[in-house]
Amino acid sequence: MSDTPLFDPNSPLARLSSPKPGFLGRLGLGLSRTSSQMTQQVVAVLTKTKLDQAQLDKLEDLLIEADLGPQAAARVTEAFGRNRFGREVSESDIRQGLAEAIAAELIPHEGRFEPLSGPKPYVVLFVGVNGSGKTTTLGKIAADLKGRGAKVLIAAGDTFRAAAVEQVKVWGERAGVPVIAKPIGADASGLAYEALQRAQAEQFDVLLIDTAGRLQNKTALMEELAKIVRVIKKLEPSAPHETLLVLDATVGRNALSQVEAFGRTAGVTGVVMTKLDGTARGGVLVPVAEASGAPIKLIGVGEGVQDLQPFDARQFAQSLVGLDLE
Repeated sequence: MSDTPLFDPNSPLARLSSPKPGFLGRLGLGLSRTSSQMTQQVVAVLTKTKLDQAQLDKLEDLLIEADLGPQAAARVTEAFGRNRFGREVSESDIRQGLAEAIAAELIPHEGRFEPLSGPKPYVVLFVGVNGSGKTTTLGKIAADLKGRGAKVLIAAGDTFRAAAVEQVKVWGERAGVPVIAKPIGADASGLAYEALQRAQAEQFDVLLIDTAGRLQNKTALMEELAKIVRVIKKLEPSAPHETLLVLDATVGRNALSQVEAFGRTAGVTGVVMTKLDGTARGGVLVPVAEASGAPIKLIGVGEGVQDLQPFDARQFAQSLVGLDLE
């Protein structure tokens, strides 16, 4: 079994499933709607004239429109203008300067998801609202880990929706990973308990547990998540070893309310941002990173297994402003 980083481009699964272009190219393409909206307007405003306060104010407004949020937009604008005020700036200088300023916002919030470097079975709990890409993210991780030789078990813990259970089963079949499921309406915490029992008895490397995401009944959902955690701790006090909050970038700043809803009660240890290819407001990752007490660990820009990758602040910032990475 390989201990190389998650979604290693040289892994056997990557060679089989990775489409062209590579991930950095797909990241750039995925964020092209954001970079086009943001940087084309910025370039038009800032080039061919000396940078003054009026232009910096326009830049700040454009960054807010890209969903960076007012606080981050103000800091990025200040950092950008610090060494450029009063002089002309080129398009290249604009893009590179913005990338550096945005990266500086994000670098403190980088994190790593390393399920093969911890105890076994390594228990990962997936939380997030319905439609966020939570189950798909779980499936991609299962497929990657299986492709690297890990022994993986999935628990279909969203026992509230038949469609969610079926989706997990499809991913399990696709990845060649066993899935534990129960009838709709079954107790999710009991399912998680049985899954961990099996994972321990059969010496699985990783246990991935899906959960419900019906925020319209937030109190009941959080109580259910808390119960799942309590029950699995009876078998393994250190579990879950990772709780990943999966967020959908297309909802823009509404993702911040999800960070608040889950972050305080679900013990979130890492954030996954999906569907960055489907929005013109990919800058929302910046305020999400600021609002969350947990680091950004993975980002997704498509449907393929290799379209989910470790978060790299510098790469993301360069793609966000349309710099050519490959």
